[in-house]
Amino acid sequence: MDAVQLREAIKSRKRADLIFAAAGFLALLVGLVTLLALLVDLAVDGTARLRPEFFTSFPSRFAEQAGILSAWVGSCLVMLVTATAAVPLGVSAGIYLEEYAPKNWFTEIIEVNITNLAGVPSIIFGLMALGLFVYGLGLGESILTAGLTLALLILPIVIVATRESLRAVPDSIREAAYALGATRWQMVSDHILPYSTGGILTGIIIGLSRAIGETAPLITIGALTFIAFLPDLPLRAEFPFFSFQWLSSGFTVLPIQMFNWVSRPQAAFQLNAAAAGLVLIAMTLGMNALAIYLRYSFRKRIKW
Repeated sequence: MDAVQLREAIKSRKRADLIFAAAGFLALLVGLVTLLALLVDLAVDGTARLRPEFFTSFPSRFAEQAGILSAWVGSCLVMLVTATAAVPLGVSAGIYLEEYAPKNWFTEIIEVNITNLAGVPSIIFGLMALGLFVYGLGLGESILTAGLTLALLILPIVIVATRESLRAVPDSIREAAYALGATRWQMVSDHILPYSTGGILTGIIIGLSRAIGETAPLITIGALTFIAFLPDLPLRAEFPFFSFQWLSSGFTVLPIQMFNWVSRPQAAFQLNAAAAGLVLIAMTLGMNALAIYLRYSFRKRIKW
């Protein structure tokens, strides 16, 4: 290849890079504009309903008196059960598969199935939970059943994110730990996990963000569309200070409450649904902000 052909080849590749960058920027712009339009539309419709009584009132057949108290409390309690069940189990499974499990055909089958489960439609998990938790274990249509259902839904996401974060840590760190006489668990807990915590937290928040907006599996297991009571509080003023009765209580969540309002013909209920959508977005952004803060804290600790 002479100098002229080389220059033409370089120019051609630069043009291709420029076209690809422009196409990627255009795709990003379309997504951002669409998201911004949806957020603006929700804000225009629902901001007027974001008053204190909207958060402290139960649902009502009168749109002006309806609120999301039972829905946002139910969402918080269900997400508490989901995080408590999915995070320790998912992170532990990811650590075992990446750092401890032997590399053979059996673990390869497990890895393939975990990856496939991450893409299974959520309604399938709802049907499985209906047979396993509601009828099989007799847990009923409760907060515990809802939390375990969503935990199964996001468990593959947490496992895959944990494995990818561990895999991103250079092998030289593992070898250095072994060279200093560390056991495998000391190597994982003192060296690998601190460097991979940021990625693990990101995967956890992605999973929880998906779970908080799910509707189909919760409707399948019998979530209520109208509820005018709150479950017992997890904390009490008297000994033993903890109560688990709330786990067996009926529930509703914000996405189901929004679905109930959107299905009504009155325009006022559409405004309530828009306001509930803003609250749901705020809760999701709050979880992401917490993940960013924790990730920054862990990285700062590593630098020191």
